[in-house]
Amino acid sequence: MNSMTNPPGFGRRAASAFTRLLVFLLVLGLGGAVAFLLSQLNARTFSLAQENGQLVVMKGRMLPMGALPYRPGDARQADAYAPLSVEGQDVSGLLTQKFTERDELDRALFPLLERLAGSKVLSDDPALLDKGLYYLRRAELLSGLTDEQRRSLAAMKADVAFFQAKQKLEEARRGVSEAMNQLKLAAESRNRNTHLANQFLSTVGPAAQALEQALRAAEASLGEPGAGTPANTRQEPAPTRTPGTTPEGQTTPGATDTGPTETGR
Repeated sequence: MNSMTNPPGFGRRAASAFTRLLVFLLVLGLGGAVAFLLSQLNARTFSLAQENGQLVVMKGRMLPMGALPYRPGDARQADAYAPLSVEGQDVSGLLTQKFTERDELDRALFPLLERLAGSKVLSDDPALLDKGLYYLRRAELLSGLTDEQRRSLAAMKADVAFFQAKQKLEEARRGVSEAMNQLKLAAESRNRNTHLANQFLSTVGPAAQALEQALRAAEASLGEPGAGTPANTRQEPAPTRTPGTTPEGQTTPGATDTGPTETGR
């Protein structure tokens, strides 16, 4: 007689089903936890993408993968991380990097901004100068720079300050020269402002002429280290003498000093 196996009891079947359910829920929970941690990590990750010749800062979504253009709510940060025209610069090395902190992103962006500003901030072309100043302002907005990068930025700002001061002084010289010419025109014509124009010329004229000469001399002396005086400094003309007069402190040949005349009593 063949022995027959007894089917498992209800209790054993229930325990087996409960075990499988528990394992499934545990795996599902672990998978959810991993997905949540990956989403958090991705949401804190910055990257860079190139679109239409511009470098765009991307920030991870609250998902295990994927990113969107970074648009911070703070106006200062929005300006710092706005799309950046690369102007033909090689940015392939930046496109492959991931940054888990914004400071790391700042340090990676600074060399590019430094190259873009480059000689533009020293250019006499107003359009190029404006571009260079724009890139310099963008670099100033980055708060996570290293000490060395901050020193480099300070050196660039010092160079820009000198050239901007030089440019403004040149504009001031031209403005003063133009104003003096207009005052002369008003003084030479007969109108209700002739008297005032002459007063301005007599009061401001010498100082304006001295300022213009000083600025011209300073501009001419640039690039001449060790020069004691500007090359185009003019010598003051010798005072003219009217025939028959004697310079102060000298006596006419043949004349004697009789001293004070004593009056008789």
